[in-house]
Amino acid sequence: MPNPFTRARALALLGALPLAACSINPEPIGDVELKEQALHRLQRASEIRTPVVGTLTLAAAIRRAVLYNLDHQVEIYEAAVRQAELGVSSAAMLPGLVAGASSTARDNKLASSSFNTVTQVQNFGASTSQDRHLRSADLALSWNILDFGLSYVRARQAADKVMIAEENRRRIVLKLIEDVRTAYWRAYAAEQLHERMARLEQRTAAALGRARRQASDRETSPITAITYRREILEIQRVVRELQRELVSAKIQLAMLINEKPNARFRLAAPRPGGLGGELKRSPAALIAIAMERRPELREIVYRRRINARELDAALLELLPGIQLFAGPNFDSNSYLLHDHWVSWGAKASWNLMRLFQYPRRREMIEAHDAVLEQRDRALTLTVMTQVYVSRARLAIMLRELQTARSYAVTQASLLRHIRAEHAEGRISEQTLLREELNDVVGQVRKHLASANVESARAAVAASIGSDPPDYGEAGELEPGNASAWRARVVTASHGKR
Repeated sequence: MPNPFTRARALALLGALPLAACSINPEPIGDVELKEQALHRLQRASEIRTPVVGTLTLAAAIRRAVLYNLDHQVEIYEAAVRQAELGVSSAAMLPGLVAGASSTARDNKLASSSFNTVTQVQNFGASTSQDRHLRSADLALSWNILDFGLSYVRARQAADKVMIAEENRRRIVLKLIEDVRTAYWRAYAAEQLHERMARLEQRTAAALGRARRQASDRETSPITAITYRREILEIQRVVRELQRELVSAKIQLAMLINEKPNARFRLAAPRPGGLGGELKRSPAALIAIAMERRPELREIVYRRRINARELDAALLELLPGIQLFAGPNFDSNSYLLHDHWVSWGAKASWNLMRLFQYPRRREMIEAHDAVLEQRDRALTLTVMTQVYVSRARLAIMLRELQTARSYAVTQASLLRHIRAEHAEGRISEQTLLREELNDVVGQVRKHLASANVESARAAVAASIGSDPPDYGEAGELEPGNASAWRARVVTASHGKR
């Protein structure tokens, strides 16, 4: 016969296991693991899939950004997660098929006597109808009609979440294209003017040195020398301020296209988009397009649809659940006449507490819908403002570009005359250097104005939610079907994992 003390120790040991599990303390990450993680992050950051070779065009830069930009990759994976959740929700509508098996044993027989209620006499003969060692198995196919209805509603909500993820991805792509266009034009301007500005920097330093010597040696009037130095320093300050706006453009472009910050590649001359073609449409027409295409407004529509289906789910939960089940069974008990059998049946259940919970759930759903309605109104006003501001900014940038181009042409013409006069000895080296610096200022401002115009154009496209163009295999962007474009981007991105 088993020792009661041994049983007590076993029960005490089983009771101590949950208490031991509750005594876990927080453990910070160790220094060694932090260093390993840091090295792993740096290694992954240096893994560039397709390095830029040779000359990079604007179209190829946009294509690389769409394919390889890490922020866009995050949205692609988010969309994949939502698609997987949709698959799980759809699978939840299928009936359940549960296989079960068990094995039990006891240290003595399950025997008992009985009491005769007619004669009021106890039957003292003990009997059993169960083996000491039992094995059983069953395979049950069940289908709950209420769960099927709820799973259908959840699957429809999961499908709307897939569309929300797609709209978020569209929003990231529109912003990405805007940033790439701006960074590319600025980086191209810095690349074109780098050598010339470096040469002028050396000549400026030499001219300032000569001006100091002339003033100290009394070769010219101190006022004239100091005034000349002030003019050169002022122009130099303007040049450096403009240069500061361009110096980080190529690094930003490399980050956007998932290239190394110190990568060496040249930029092809971008093709300007013309003057004012986007301004031919009225603000009302652009706003009408934005109301249909902006990802943020589409997302609100999907969220309101999800919330409306939540009300359908609350109504379904008020209904009684009917479960149908059937399946084969096996039991190894030797006392049974039939150890194999098939059972079937139906079961109904009704959670009456749902009736009392429904009014509160309906209030919560209606309150959430009211929040989404207010958010829709706020976003509508924001989108309208963005359309007006982006359109007005484009008009201003176009005027600034025309002014910058006129200034650059005028200064270039003046510089040609100054060089001719200097060649004949009628104009000093200081005057020539000053006008060459002014010419550099004009060129930098022209390139910056062109970059601002292209950025404003991209902002107008983003403000109305215009679908991005397709990208060709050769790296050039081509107009195409938006759905085909999305499919090719996702396929290419997943194929490069």
